[in-house]
Amino acid sequence: MPKKVIVYSTPTCPYCIRTKQFLKDSNVEFENIDVSANKEMADEMVRKSGQMSVPVIDIDGTVIVGFDKDGIRAALGL
Repeated sequence: MPKKVIVYSTPTCPYCIRTKQFLKDSNVEFENIDVSANKEMADEMVRKSGQMSVPVIDIDGTVIVGFDKDGIRAALGL
């Protein structure tokens, strides 16, 4: 069963763009949440990660802050 992947991002963040492209290139489906347009989701992101910075990637409950290719690969089992 595929893992549930959520990316908390903003449209102008270069690391968010790289993260989403990396997931697309790896054929990983994900839900993108624009935290600049959704305060409730931004608050959820901070609760999960303890961070205000983006991107925050939630892979089946494993939270990764920033564009960490190795961490993302490990959490996805790639």
